[in-house]
Amino acid sequence: MQNIHDKLMNFYIDGKWIVPNSQTKQSLINPATENSVGQITLADEVDVENAVASATNAFESFQHFSKQDRLDLLKNILSIYERRVDEFASAISIEMGAPMDFARSAQAQAGIDHLSALIEDTKDYDFERILRNGNTIVKEPVGVCGLITPWNWPINQIVLKVAPALAAGCTMVLKPSEMTPLSAILFAEVIDEAGVPNGVFNLIHGLGHVAGSALSKHPDVAMISFTGSTGAGRSIIHNSADRIAKTTLELGGKSPNLIFADCELVTAIDQGIDACFINSGQSCDAATRMLIEQSIYERSIELATKKCEQITVGDPAISGNHLGPLVSEIQFKRVQSLIASGLDEGARCISGGLGKPKGYQVGYFTRPTIFADVENNMKIAQEEVFGPVLCMIPFRSEEEAIELANDNAYGLAAYIQTSDEDRAQRVARLLRSGSININNAFIAPGSPFGGYKLSGNGREGGAEGINEYLEIKVIAS
Repeated sequence: MQNIHDKLMNFYIDGKWIVPNSQTKQSLINPATENSVGQITLADEVDVENAVASATNAFESFQHFSKQDRLDLLKNILSIYERRVDEFASAISIEMGAPMDFARSAQAQAGIDHLSALIEDTKDYDFERILRNGNTIVKEPVGVCGLITPWNWPINQIVLKVAPALAAGCTMVLKPSEMTPLSAILFAEVIDEAGVPNGVFNLIHGLGHVAGSALSKHPDVAMISFTGSTGAGRSIIHNSADRIAKTTLELGGKSPNLIFADCELVTAIDQGIDACFINSGQSCDAATRMLIEQSIYERSIELATKKCEQITVGDPAISGNHLGPLVSEIQFKRVQSLIASGLDEGARCISGGLGKPKGYQVGYFTRPTIFADVENNMKIAQEEVFGPVLCMIPFRSEEEAIELANDNAYGLAAYIQTSDEDRAQRVARLLRSGSININNAFIAPGSPFGGYKLSGNGREGGAEGINEYLEIKVIAS
């Protein structure tokens, strides 16, 4: 990460690293040590204006780049990213606490996987076609895009927004989470080296209620793509409403995992807990509600207790298969509050609980926690915890399982464990969720990802992800 700290207080605008207008600074905290690793500058409205102006000017020419020209840029980005992937892993480990092995194999690798898939999807994408009636459909870039990304999967979300925007011919302003600026700065360096024209990609740092709000309200921003909390998503919609700007929102989740008695139970419980605790539980599609058929419920509790007791937390800088800390003190306190809520509401804590793990009083580490005998109307079963906390809920029939799974305000992901393929396909079509994972299969890069209900609108990934950055024009002649 050569010279990356020198750029923490600068923004990348119009192809240059510039000194911002704002003088407001914020410390970047390593969540494993609670020590500052530098300071970033937080953008003000003037900085947002400068970034949008740069993107607006660049759009005049970039919208006319050919599909092949855009593909060449994406290929350059992928090549450089692959060369620097270990730097991305290191940055992500430092800024959000992902254990180093996981940061490399999952967090940083996601950038390679999504770029590779997007390049293939772009090759096959028809930006023009003739209808049966003889009219011509032309898909054109929507314009300047405001891209607002979260801290939990920083590069994953940056690539899922920047790559399709480039493929479509859009220009953009990226505002990553202020808690994960290092990986975003590295990505800006990749963009610069790849030869992306000045002004096409612009990077600012800032707070959501200041920089994010100014970006979503800006009259020259044609589209906002946002990933984050449902509450912040509502603000984006309000800010964009007056000018009817296009919005795509990937928001929260409270994903059910339906475990039927005919599944391979040991595997289902083992991998089901992994699907909840991955990334220290800080994933929007984490399988946080384990719905278990009554006849195997007590056995499932035994298996879950044994599994959870084998899970360790540890220093993210050390190689190994362990969980890292939560991203911040605020997030730690929120998770602790929700664990306390589960105890207060009468759920049975079978592993973990309040407080930090033994030996980890420094850092935002939390105990992996499992609650049994949870009722679906409890706070821990309805609200997104965003920490390693699992709820176990029994059901008596397929119909009740589907009812419980759908009885939630979110609809991002769902999981099904059964040896009956007919049942798996039948239940999958009855769940109100944007993605369904059967028997520990996971949605692959190149597939669209997004949710129903309060989990948002629009999709990221695949051809459907490119669609979000395009307007449709019909030409009759």
